[in-house]
Amino acid sequence: MDAIRKVLVVDDDPVVGKSFARVLSGKGYAVITAENGDEALNKLHAENYDLVFTDIKMPGMTGLEVAERVKASQPWLPVVIITGYGTEANEARARAAGVAGFLHKPLSPEMIEGSTREALVPKAVAAAPALPEAAEAAAPATAATFTKNVALFIAAPFVGLAYLIAFPFIGVGMLAWMGGKALMKYGAVRKTAGVLKTIGLFAAAPFIGLVYAVALPFVGLAMLAWIGGRALFKLGR
Repeated sequence: MDAIRKVLVVDDDPVVGKSFARVLSGKGYAVITAENGDEALNKLHAENYDLVFTDIKMPGMTGLEVAERVKASQPWLPVVIITGYGTEANEARARAAGVAGFLHKPLSPEMIEGSTREALVPKAVAAAPALPEAAEAAAPATAATFTKNVALFIAAPFVGLAYLIAFPFIGVGMLAWMGGKALMKYGAVRKTAGVLKTIGLFAAAPFIGLVYAVALPFVGLAMLAWIGGRALFKLGR
């Protein structure tokens, strides 16, 4: 551990405090003991602690009362109840006070160390919200998906109309190509086809140029939209 954590052990039996000190002192914890509830509350008022262990049955103030008073004044401070009298009523009262857990006697080094480590783990970690960075990273992808869907929805009627208009011309073109291929077997037809081809290209040139002139802005816009969409998807990854 980078910093020493202070643990307050409240028990009228000095053996319990020594057991905690023996187990935790070499693991980065400073163990301070108190023999009763009043002494414990005075020490908590004078210094800051990271964790409190309190026996449930002590002369004078009980461990439950200690836990309730600690959680009332310092709700962020974890409190663990040490008990050999684990009745349901006591545990219900302790949970209502907001204790971090229970440690049942007889104690073992593994129990002391495990309970200390578990009590000091922030409970909010398990339910931590999504990081702002992750939410910000997901935003471009969501925006890009929405834009793409809107664009497809708007473009769908025009795409369908284009197919509807183009389909008859494609059919006629295929028939003309097949018929022309059959007629090209005859020499006279080949010569006539060459002349007609030249005349056709000459006549079609202005219309082809007009089509390019009309289509060019739309092609440019489509390319810009495609490039922008790719950039947004890269940001969203």
